[in-house]
Order: sequence, then structure tokens, then C-alpha cells
Amino acid sequence: MPSFLQTFLLLALVSFVLAAPFPEQVQKRSFKVERVANPHFKRSLGHKRAPGAGPRALVRAYRKFGMPLPEALGAIIANAGAGSSAAGLATELSDILGDGGEAGSTSKGKEKGKPKLRPSPAPTGLPSAAPPATGVPKFSNSTGGAGSVANTPEAGDVEYLAPVTIGGQTVNMDFDSGSSDLWVFNTQLSLNTLSGHMAYNPAQSSTFQLLPGSTFSISYGDGSGAAGNVGTDTVNIGGATVTGQAIELATDVSTSFVTDTQSTGLIGLAFSKLNTVKPVQQKTFFDNALATLPEPVFTADLRHNAAGTYEFGAIDSTKFSGPLAWTPVNTTSGFWQFTSQAFAVGGGAPSTSVPGGQAIADTGTTLMLADQSVVDGYYSQVQGAVNNATVGGVTFPCSATLPDLQIDVGGTMATVRGDDINFAPVDQTGTTCFGGLQATTVQPQIYGDIFFKSNFVAFNGGNNSLGVAPHQ
Repeated sequence: MPSFLQTFLLLALVSFVLAAPFPEQVQKRSFKVERVANPHFKRSLGHKRAPGAGPRALVRAYRKFGMPLPEALGAIIANAGAGSSAAGLATELSDILGDGGEAGSTSKGKEKGKPKLRPSPAPTGLPSAAPPATGVPKFSNSTGGAGSVANTPEAGDVEYLAPVTIGGQTVNMDFDSGSSDLWVFNTQLSLNTLSGHMAYNPAQSSTFQLLPGSTFSISYGDGSGAAGNVGTDTVNIGGATVTGQAIELATDVSTSFVTDTQSTGLIGLAFSKLNTVKPVQQKTFFDNALATLPEPVFTADLRHNAAGTYEFGAIDSTKFSGPLAWTPVNTTSGFWQFTSQAFAVGGGAPSTSVPGGQAIADTGTTLMLADQSVVDGYYSQVQGAVNNATVGGVTFPCSATLPDLQIDVGGTMATVRGDDINFAPVDQTGTTCFGGLQATTVQPQIYGDIFFKSNFVAFNGGNNSLGVAPHQ
């Protein structure tokens, strides 16, 4: 039996060990946050997707990537206000380009669709500027953990919004893997512009610092854009946090963003070489967080008419079936770009119809734009499908049963479900629907939300690769 002295010494030793400081460790853990309700969201009547959404989404996709409009769409826009049967649609499409685009133009010789943005005024109502930078700003992930946020489809899957906390203020933003600027509606904008929007107020953030002399001006090619001044602040996405993240404060935004009251701005997730801040280009949230994430990845889990998730630093295997198929990404142009040369319809034999074809994975584009040979081959298997000059794209009877599309993603055939390709009704009758698969007018192909709704996609910034698997 141990003596009293032995017992006393043992207890003292245990107490000493428990009291000794342990080395500080970064906890690599996942975070979940609730989605934020948007009181401004209005559902369309009579159909879960808004009539006319298809042509609008198509024009935006063409303009985002500077593609010339096909002749049919150009003709519709040229007839705006001309009293034709499509005059209403023509006016809407013309308005999309009206922030600086020339309606109906198909020329590639000039930049079309650029927003007419006033020069950024001198900052007013902002906290004092930080001292001029003497070197590269230091960034850190203060949690060292993964972050996960719900993304909620708005206006019939036209965009997916998720809550982001900037300087302690939560706003709803659109995550865009096809651009590289993080810009936000803020209190420098006029009250008319801010009407209906959430707004970030830098004056109410104790961590905001202005970057003196820095400006940004971004155009998405669809007639939309924003410009303004730049600062830094702490950004938290579901627990993954970056301090000193560049925040681009819009002092001017184009009409299409003003009317979209559900969104407060964009989070660009392409490669930082596309960032528009001058005189010193800034890094994206993902690039800044990359080194401190548990895994150097972010994932997109988008769903039809249902909330999904964006996650940083972890891959949730419960969200997809089977293994992820990985393919190298070509970063030359700053996009998540990969080879895509073949397709098949309904599980048939693949056809290599796009030799040397490339595609971009873009969460910020609503539709899926593929090579004309893919579009023709697919819709040849859909009864009643036509290239409809009235709306400038392929339509079909809403009652049609659409086959699945298999599309090449770096040598792996990924499936896009037929139900996801049925995008939206053309009009209030709900008898004719607009295809979510439409033709590109130039390469590369753009695989937008139509593709993502059928597939879980992982973006690996550690080795510049893309992983794809069907949704669970």
C-alpha cells in the first residue's frame, strides 16, 4: 500500500502536468451556419421558374465572357420597341445591355456590354485610411478551420446566394468561380441605389482599413459591373476566416445589380490573376485562406430549387455518390478550365465532337453553354425541340421528357440530368420551355449552374485540379 507521502507526491505531479501549458494547436474543424432569410425574395406565380428567364440568362452568359450574340438574339434586341410580338422580351434584353452595351451587336472588334460607370468619387464617411502599405499585406485564417455555408437558389435557380460576414456584418452574396473580385454594396452608395439591399457599413467595422489610392472597376460583359474604392476587413464564410481581406466598396453599380435586391455583391473564386484592383492586384478570399485551410479546396453543392452548400477546406463525402473524378485545370486564362471534347445522350456511345475543346466551371453563370455540335446532338433526341427565333435559343414542349446528357470533364463522362436541362417556361402559358443547354458562339464552353445542379464539384487550389461526382 502506498504511503501518504507517495500519494501526496503523485497528486502533486499530476497537478503539475495538468497545469503545464500545452503547445498551441490549430483545430481543423468544420463549421455550419444557418442560411439567412431574404425578405425581398418573390416567387413567380404559376411556375417555379420565372417566364422569360431563359433568354435573359442566355444574354448574360454571352456577355459575361464577351461572346458575340448569335443572329437570332441580336435580331430580337434590335426589334426592341418595334411593336413585334417579341417586343416586350426585346426591351428586357436590350435593358440588360443598356448599361453600356450596343443592342444587337455581334461584332467582336469592340468591347460591348461594358457598364457606363462614373469615376469613383473621393471616399466619404469611411474610417481613417490605413498608413500607406510598405509591402505585401499579411493575411491569416484566424480559425484555421473549414467553413460551410448554405447557398439558396433565387428566382428559379438564376443565382445562388449565401451569407458572408464582413467586419461582423452579415450580407447575402453570390459566389462566382468565373471572376476574382470581392465587391459589396455599401453605405457610400445613394439611398436610391441601396433601396431593398442589405449594405455593408465600413464605418461600423472596427477592423476596416482603407487602402489609399486603390480602386477597382469590373465588367462582367453582360452590361453589369461595379466600380469604387478598396479597403481591407475580416471576412468570415461559415467559420473560415481571413483577416485583411481586400473588400471592394462599390461607389457605382450598373442597373442589373441595383434591381437584384436579393444580392449584396459577389465573391470571386477564380484565380487571383483576374482581380481588377489597381494599382496593386489583390488576392481572392480562397487564395488568402488556402494555406491555412485543413485541405486546399472549396466545394460547390448546388441544388435545384433547394439549399445546398459551399464549403472551404473540406470535402463532404455525404454530398456525392462514388469517388470524385479529378482532372487538371488549365489556369492560363485565370479560370477553372479543363478539356471537354466528347458527349453522349441518354447513356449512348460517346461522340468526340469537339476536338481540342475546353470548358470553364462557373458557378456565376446560370446556363450551360456547349459547342454547337453538342447542342445539336442532344436536342436531336428531344421531340419538339426547335431553335426558336422568337426567344433566341432552343425551346421544346414543357411536357417533353428530356434525356440525360453525358459530358466530358477531363476524360471522365459526367452526367447532367435531363430534368435539370429543362430550365424555364418561355411565357405565362407554361407550354414551351427554354433549354438550360445552349450553344456557345466561341470557345471555351461554359458549364454553369445547369451542370452544377447535377454534379458536386470540388476546386483544388493545392494542385490546380477539379473533382466531379454525381450528387447524392
